[in-house]
Amino acid sequence: MNSQTFPFLSKPSRHRSRIRKIASTIFSVSLLCLVLATLPVAAQADEKTRGKAERALREGDFEIAEKLFRELLKADAGDKPARLGLSYALLKRGNLQDAYDHAARVIASDPLSARAHALLGASILASGDFRMAIEEFRTALSLKDNDALAIAGLALVSFYENRLDESIVGLRRAVFLDPREPDFIFNLAIAAARAERYKEAADAYERFLQIAPRYDVDRRARIQGLIDFLRYLGGRRFLYAVGGAERVDVPFEAPDGRPIIQVRINGQREPFRFVLDTGSGMCVVSDRAAERLGMKPVARGGMARGFGGGGRFEIVYGFLSSIDIGGAKVESVPVYIRHFYDEKVPVDGYIGLSAIAKFLTIVDYGTNTFSLVRGRDSETLSVSSMVFKNKDNQKAAQASQAVPLRTTASGFLSSEVKLDGIDRPLNFIVDTGASISVISERLTRDDEMSRIAQATKMKVFGAAGIAENVGMLLLPRLQIGMHTRERVAAAVLDLDTINETTGFVQTGVLGGNFLRQYRLTFDFQRSLLLLEPVKNSMPRNDLPSSGNAAQPL
Repeated sequence: MNSQTFPFLSKPSRHRSRIRKIASTIFSVSLLCLVLATLPVAAQADEKTRGKAERALREGDFEIAEKLFRELLKADAGDKPARLGLSYALLKRGNLQDAYDHAARVIASDPLSARAHALLGASILASGDFRMAIEEFRTALSLKDNDALAIAGLALVSFYENRLDESIVGLRRAVFLDPREPDFIFNLAIAAARAERYKEAADAYERFLQIAPRYDVDRRARIQGLIDFLRYLGGRRFLYAVGGAERVDVPFEAPDGRPIIQVRINGQREPFRFVLDTGSGMCVVSDRAAERLGMKPVARGGMARGFGGGGRFEIVYGFLSSIDIGGAKVESVPVYIRHFYDEKVPVDGYIGLSAIAKFLTIVDYGTNTFSLVRGRDSETLSVSSMVFKNKDNQKAAQASQAVPLRTTASGFLSSEVKLDGIDRPLNFIVDTGASISVISERLTRDDEMSRIAQATKMKVFGAAGIAENVGMLLLPRLQIGMHTRERVAAAVLDLDTINETTGFVQTGVLGGNFLRQYRLTFDFQRSLLLLEPVKNSMPRNDLPSSGNAAQPL
């Protein structure tokens, strides 16, 4: 045997090197195969988690959805669909800041994501910033013209700003594009009811109950009662029919800052004491007054929570044939019936916005006169006309500058207000039915706000009971439109219950202690409020020992 026959025997080092290379190659290939085999398993696990998260989102289990989307992001922080899913889950849970943050992170890496812009707009709108929300919704639609969330968002803006026909068209399109999203159907029902399209509203609520999560028993009971009430209203020939005098001026008393007028109900000669309440979408009748009138409930709808008291109250619907206010008559008026807790200043009911929406309404705290105007005179006295007449007098024009009004999903009037120390405008309910202004408890957690807390405590009579030892603040400066008042007393209350139904966050309430310094002209058709300071309307800095914070439902 010679080396020429088996040459590798004469070169052992070269042979060992070749063997090592072959072994290394085999190991690398094996490792690569192992990794490639593992990838589908990991991908399958991720997709399984993603499927569970999306299913939880659809079924309304937003806490579980949030947890699962966070698991996906822990595995891959660059997972954009998971981050968008997390943003939506947080939005559903009312965690607006985090919902905004996650949508913004996607936009930072992908500025052309229509879904991210729509989510950003939705979280901004819910927080109450309309201008920025509109910009984001429009950006989303410029990138994807059939983005259902952006279309629904702009439709909600139209709804809050009382362009109801426009809102309904947009919400119908959003429902068509995404028929499995319960919120779109629910908002369509609210808009249809506001537009007095009661059959469409009832149908939409029923469809909502078919696809919405079933674990919220209280909410479902409320909606079922509302459907029964809407079906009842749909069977009436007309609602809120106005007649009688085209202009009435009636006196009111305001012992606690709330305008209380005398009205006649169902043609009875004996007058009833009703509060003008711009903080309620519908009229309210006390259970005692309902008993005197022989009223029977026409529907019931579960339990509701109010603020001002820690309890809940049953939702009971009634119906009045007519309300006569100084010769102006409104016929076929739906109402709520509930117990009133305030015995100090007893009243029989509250006149809500729906009963006076077809009138130009004036509340003059200078003369304690309440006026309702319709027909030709209402055009002459409209807010836009009054502002226009003052165009040559700059000072007068500024003093009479109208303030835009929005209407929340729950039927409250809302306007933008500025407070010292807070850069952004805040949304406050404009509530003639509240004797005292209110500030949100959440806002007072800020150190700057806590410095203006007062030692005075008060008792608040609310829709759901009585709240004792309510804290007070003395706001250094409050501005609405061009009008500014200093040292405004405000009760500190938890507004979270109210904000569950308003659609966009309300930070406070402008009550009687602020409003009584003006002559207020409510131009509901144009969604404007004119404030004119009354003579000798120096701010009163007294801190009341008791009051009625508001009467929302």
